[in-house]
Amino acid sequence: MDRLCGKGRLIHPDVAICIPCGATSVERRAMLDAAHEAGARRVYPLLAPVAAAIGAGLPVTAPQGNMVVDLGCGTTDIGVISLGGMVVGGAVRTGGATLDEMLTRHLRREHNLLVGERMAEEVKMQIGSADRLDTELTMEVRGRDVMTGLPRTARVSSEEVRDVLTEPLVAICDGIRGVLQDTPPELAADIMERGMVLAGGGALLRRIGRFITRRTNVPTRQAEDPPTCAALGAGKYLETLRRTDGAWEPAAPSVTGRREAWRMQNSELIVWGTVEGNGYTRYHS
Repeated sequence: MDRLCGKGRLIHPDVAICIPCGATSVERRAMLDAAHEAGARRVYPLLAPVAAAIGAGLPVTAPQGNMVVDLGCGTTDIGVISLGGMVVGGAVRTGGATLDEMLTRHLRREHNLLVGERMAEEVKMQIGSADRLDTELTMEVRGRDVMTGLPRTARVSSEEVRDVLTEPLVAICDGIRGVLQDTPPELAADIMERGMVLAGGGALLRRIGRFITRRTNVPTRQAEDPPTCAALGAGKYLETLRRTDGAWEPAAPSVTGRREAWRMQNSELIVWGTVEGNGYTRYHS
């Protein structure tokens, strides 16, 4: 962060930070304070699902429902976005790191093999899947034997890995179902027609879209570049603010004639506000 913000230099850039939906007020304030301490001139908070939706190229300001599932490292953020704001949102404290931890514990318990986070992630990427594959895979996993303390390898199959990953993936699907149950009917109809968009590094897991569709009855599609969606969305949002100098309007007006922006007020995060006439509407995370 110091290098990014140029601490100790004359460069003090504006910074946009993606805030998880499930973050507490203390966690949000800590993230903003950390950016200021690192040398940022102004810090703009942005909810992770909205950033992912912008980065995925979704029409976030259109009068229709767009659902985004951002499968990140520590959390999975879920949001239904319409008219430039997040109507319904939620978060599950399960992400890619949780899957790696589950694999690490399984290998130690079933194979007496100690592996690091890097090897667990490699297993997940190479043979991991959320649903049955046409051709099942296997790979040699390298680690340290629990009993002897010496290096050893063990062969692991994709079926075994899939069984380990099922429990945390079901928790993610339960979070998605909870958000869908709170979604207004008119927006739910749009989501059924357009499907939900999967972003984040977790979206690269094989057959995860099929797994989610099977448990929610909602079609899914993967973003063009899932791991970078939130970063690209934050960059586009920050560029919009630069062109408008942080005013309550984007570079181009939305189809509804409303103007959207983010801001901090009274130390409280206003996740998205829409201005129409002399007033504005606030949505709190």
